[in-house]
Amino acid sequence: MSVSLPLRPTPGNHLVVLGALSAAVVAACLWATVSGQLDIPVRDVLVALLKPVRWFLDLFGLHLNLPELTQLVDATLWHVRFPRVAMAVLVGASLGAAGAVMQGVFGNPLAEPGVVGVSSGAAVLAAAVIVFDLAFLGSWTVAAAAFLGGLVTTMAVYLLSRSDGRTEVVTLVLTGIAINAVAGGALAFLMFMGDTQAREEIVFWQLGSLNGSRGENVLVTVVVATLGLAGALAMSRTLDLLALGDRGARHVGVDVERVRLICIVVVAVLTAAAVAFAGIISFVGLIIPHLLRMVVGPGHRLLVPASALGGALLLVLADLFARSAVAYADLPIGMLTSLVGGPIFFWLLRRARRTAGGWA
Repeated sequence: MSVSLPLRPTPGNHLVVLGALSAAVVAACLWATVSGQLDIPVRDVLVALLKPVRWFLDLFGLHLNLPELTQLVDATLWHVRFPRVAMAVLVGASLGAAGAVMQGVFGNPLAEPGVVGVSSGAAVLAAAVIVFDLAFLGSWTVAAAAFLGGLVTTMAVYLLSRSDGRTEVVTLVLTGIAINAVAGGALAFLMFMGDTQAREEIVFWQLGSLNGSRGENVLVTVVVATLGLAGALAMSRTLDLLALGDRGARHVGVDVERVRLICIVVVAVLTAAAVAFAGIISFVGLIIPHLLRMVVGPGHRLLVPASALGGALLLVLADLFARSAVAYADLPIGMLTSLVGGPIFFWLLRRARRTAGGWA
């Protein structure tokens, strides 16, 4: 018996789509780096990026003559702009890829990573750290707690939804809704227990922001996000097979339960890595994969990397708007993605009804 996959995009199409998205991400990063309260020329950005190259060449006795940057420009680029833009790329890519994997696992283009409780679990543990003023890891405590909370909550949803050694998608969704409700109650209780400063900090964390991103934060996030993205790319072909349905996928040799568990772990790692330092940023994992699916089709070998690049592009532009729309103010980026994502989600729902709930 032969089985045809939903889509087999050509390598040429891969290169065109991914190349265009990559170019857009690079252009957006450059725009975000030169723009802000302090406008920096593109030449200075390029000089700053070449400084590590010059240092490397100096080790071998080779010299690269570069113009000297002022201390203000150099510090602004290396301590503020570069880490923030890099964090936007990592968080956006993680959320976009997580959304594509989640929609593939659930077989529904309107699924998103929050379904399995990653964000709500991260928020509860981060809030607990804030309210009880825990600092066992210093300034890393909130981020570590958020990451751990997201992973633990996701695994709890998966284990509670299992029955007779199997996990049905509907049961997983309903369990996630229940866990999210419990987490919402726990978060409200923690906010009630905290003082005014703790409440403000929790609310700000929930709104999401890339303000305060530092180089060490980026290094940690890039390691975790890379592992998650590698896992998502490795599962892309298997996600195409899941589109055949559980019975069809088992017929061609797919261990559906194992695949579903691995994919949920990948989603949890990607989303937890994103929210650990940035807080909760809504709708990126829902909107980006759905919109790109309309462009590139349902094949996950193209959709997953395209969603990662699309998420990175969206978050870089959203963060640029967040820090430049109002003078001397930094708007919460999660608020912006919700304001934009809500109407788009409504449009997608209307469109899904007109197309009888198909992937397109």
